[in-house]
Amino acid sequence: MSYADIARRLKDGGVVILDGGTGTELERRGVPMNPDAWCGAATLENTAVLEAIHCDYIAAGADVITANTYASSRLMLTPAGLADRVQEINATAVRTAHQAREASGRADVLVAGSLSHMSPVSGGTARVDRSRMPSAAEMAEAFGEMAALLRAEGCDLIVLEMMYDPERSAPAFKAATESGLPVWAGFSARRDETGRVLSFAPDREMPFEELVGILKEYDVAAAGVMHTPSNTIGDAVALVRRAYAGPLMAYPDSGYFKMPHWQFEDVIPPEEFLRFASDWVEAGVQIVGGCCGLSPQHIAAIAPLKAQRTA
Repeated sequence: MSYADIARRLKDGGVVILDGGTGTELERRGVPMNPDAWCGAATLENTAVLEAIHCDYIAAGADVITANTYASSRLMLTPAGLADRVQEINATAVRTAHQAREASGRADVLVAGSLSHMSPVSGGTARVDRSRMPSAAEMAEAFGEMAALLRAEGCDLIVLEMMYDPERSAPAFKAATESGLPVWAGFSARRDETGRVLSFAPDREMPFEELVGILKEYDVAAAGVMHTPSNTIGDAVALVRRAYAGPLMAYPDSGYFKMPHWQFEDVIPPEEFLRFASDWVEAGVQIVGGCCGLSPQHIAAIAPLKAQRTA
């Protein structure tokens, strides 16, 4: 299946199932995380585990699997001492996803390349280390390099993941949309103590509607909310809809991050996840999956939603 087939399904009101967490699933299966690059450096020494994860998501019903490239831009790999292996790590990640598709006998599954604006994070926290924040020029170069690599290695689309910082989101959007590949834009949100939906950014209180205003500046094939608690996604998606008329997506996280480890605490049970996902589809979301902390079991739980139509 080509991206055109997925585009037709979305145009016809169908539901597409995305996979779940990749980096956190590597950690769940015992793969060590790098203190500087989190899961980005794990690909080279763990291709068998990574391929098995992709295969499990395909078996669970995913229509799209995501290469392990979220944390493997030059911005993350350079502090880890891997600047000379950026191309190798990303090429291996995409190649491993392709191998999983072939091993599963599912030529209809698409491979997405993840492009985030992740920058060095302070150890033991989820906060960006402002003392190591890259310059605007470094970000533009790193994101352009990533988008070109993902296209060259044969990704079917690019997923912009965890967009929450407008200064870093802009060059990421520019690089992804200039790649020539279809782009799905995923924003991350949180609530303040009053219940307002804000950008996920922990160091500022930016209304979420301001964050997603960037959608009016770039042509993307889908947009929505990811790496966000399930009980916040519905309200956040409604705000995306005000700024964007195309297909909507939703894929939550569960647990929390303390660099370089995901904390698998109080992870949402698959059956509860299905209840949330069913509500999102009922509200018009067409692309549903999971992010950090969610597993193939969660994707298997929501796979029957493909039988539903939103239009």
